[in-house]
Amino acid sequence: MQQDPSERYQAGMRVRRAVLGDAHVDRAQRQSDGFDAPFQSFITEGAWGTVWSRPHFTHRERSIVTIALLAALGQDDEVAMHVRATANTGATREDVLEALLHVAVYAGVPAANHAIKIAKSVYAEIDKAAEAGPA
Repeated sequence: MQQDPSERYQAGMRVRRAVLGDAHVDRAQRQSDGFDAPFQSFITEGAWGTVWSRPHFTHRERSIVTIALLAALGQDDEVAMHVRATANTGATREDVLEALLHVAVYAGVPAANHAIKIAKSVYAEIDKAAEAGPA
């Protein structure tokens, strides 16, 4: 018997979609199966419905903090995903660079250097897609 989604899950899904975009969330949902469905629910409720839904930080501020933390931890795929999400959060390229400069000082130059390479690659993809126009 399937339970109705909790209010926290519903709030998390709204924020997750606002930050990552419908296409990303829909793809994650389609790829989810019985094995990782509990994990998808957990991150939707925990990360998105509990933390990202809090009112004190804006999505822009949370985006900047998240990118810095992921870069410091060497979570490359997640860095790229959250750099892409800045298109939805309002965090600028300058914001991302400033966050990564902090990473260099507090978590190490190699972590920041690698994250900067990732961000540059993501921005190059974004710029190329913008030049090509609508698909």
